[in-house]
Amino acid sequence: MLDWKNSRQGSTALLIEGARRIGKSTIVEEFAKQEYDTYILIDFNVVSPLVKSLFDDLTDLNYIFLTLQAVYHKSLKERKSLIIFDEVQQCPKARQAIKYLVADGRYDYIETGSLISIKKNIQDITIPSEEERAAMYPMDYEEFRWALGDTTSIALWQQAWTARRSLGEAAHRVAMRDLRLYMLVGGMPQAVNTYIDTNDLSFVDQTKRQIIKLYADDFKKIDPSGRIGRLFVNIPAQLSRNSRRFIATSVIESSNVNGELITALEESKTVNICYQVDNPQVGMGLTKNDNCYKLYVCDTGLFITLAFWDKDFADNTIYQKLLSDKLPANLGYIYENLVAQMLKAQGHRLFYHSWYKDNKHFYEIDFLLSKGTKICPVEVKSSGYNTHTSMDVFCEKFSSHIGERYLIYTKELRNDKMLQLLPAYMAIYL
Repeated sequence: MLDWKNSRQGSTALLIEGARRIGKSTIVEEFAKQEYDTYILIDFNVVSPLVKSLFDDLTDLNYIFLTLQAVYHKSLKERKSLIIFDEVQQCPKARQAIKYLVADGRYDYIETGSLISIKKNIQDITIPSEEERAAMYPMDYEEFRWALGDTTSIALWQQAWTARRSLGEAAHRVAMRDLRLYMLVGGMPQAVNTYIDTNDLSFVDQTKRQIIKLYADDFKKIDPSGRIGRLFVNIPAQLSRNSRRFIATSVIESSNVNGELITALEESKTVNICYQVDNPQVGMGLTKNDNCYKLYVCDTGLFITLAFWDKDFADNTIYQKLLSDKLPANLGYIYENLVAQMLKAQGHRLFYHSWYKDNKHFYEIDFLLSKGTKICPVEVKSSGYNTHTSMDVFCEKFSSHIGERYLIYTKELRNDKMLQLLPAYMAIYL
C-alpha cells in the first residue's frame, strides 16, 4: 500500500481483494491513520441510502465530496486525504465511479472487497482501468509469529536457510511444535485473537466454524443451489484420496459441473487452486490444463476444522495428535494444504504435474515453481523421506529444465545429493 501511495500519487485507485474475515478493512484503516491527515471509510455493508445514491450521478463531484464530509463529520484535504470504499462489491456503481474520482485527482482511493469479480457484481458496470489490484491472504506464518510476540525466530530460520545449515535438534523440535500450532489455529485474524485471548483451542475451533458458516452463506448468494458450497466442503476429502485431480462430478451432478462454478469458487478467494501442467516448462501458464486441478482451502486452520467438521472438539483427536507430533501418515495432506498456502502467500502461482506410471499407478510432483529459466519441483511429505521416486523420475525426464529441487518434510534441514530436504517451516523461503 505504501509503495502504491508513493509511486502512483493518486493516478490510480488500489483495490485490495481477498476472502472474508482476513482483515482487509482493519489493515486499510490502520494505513489511513498512519499515512494521511484525514480519511473517510464508507462501509457499503451498512451505508445509508443517501451515500449510496451519490454514485448514481457523477456530474457534480463537489456535491459528492461535500455530502461525504457532512455525513461522516470529516474534513477532506486535497492530496492529503484517503477515501476508503469498504466492501465495494455491495455498490458496483461506486466502483465504476473510480474512473472519474481518480481523474479528479483531489484524493486517494482504496477499495476493499470479497467476491469482487463474481458475475452478478460486475455485470452492469464498466470496470475502471484506473484500478490496480493487490491480493490479500490470511496471516502467513511470519505474521502469526509476530502476533504471538515472537519477532526473532523467522530471522534466525532465514539465516539458517541462507547458510543451508540445520538449526540443531532441540531448536528444530521447538520450531516444528510452533508450526503445528499455526496449522491448527490458522491465519484468520479472528481465530488468532481468540487463541491469544483464551489459550484454548476449543474456542478457536468455534471461531473457525463461525467463519466457515459465513462462507457457506456467501456461497448461497452466488449459487442458491448449494453446488459451490458442496465443492468447498469436499476439499479435504478429495485431498485425502490422493487423486490426480479434484473430481467435481463425485460431489455434484455431472450435468451441472461447469467452469463457471470453479471460477466463482476461485474468485471467492476461499480456495487456492493448483492446475495440472501438461508440459512442464518455465511458462507453465501456457500449458496448464483448466479441466485438471486440485483445490486447497485458503487457510490451514479452516482446513483442519473443515476436515473434521462432523466431530465436536471434545471428540476431535486431530488437535492433540498434531500438537504432539503423532499425526498419522494418512493425514499428510494437511501438510500439503499448508505448503500450498505458504507458496501462495509468497506470490507463487500454483501448478503441479502428474503422469501415469502404468494403467493403475501414477507419479506426481506436488508443486512446480518457476525461477529464472528453470523449474523447481517441490514434493511434500509428512513423515519419511527415504523414497522420492516421483521426484527422481521427474528430474530425469525433464533434466534440461530442472533447477533446485525441494522435498518438504518434518525433519531437519539437510541435503540428499542434489535434493534439498527442508523442514516445513522453511517453505516460506521458497
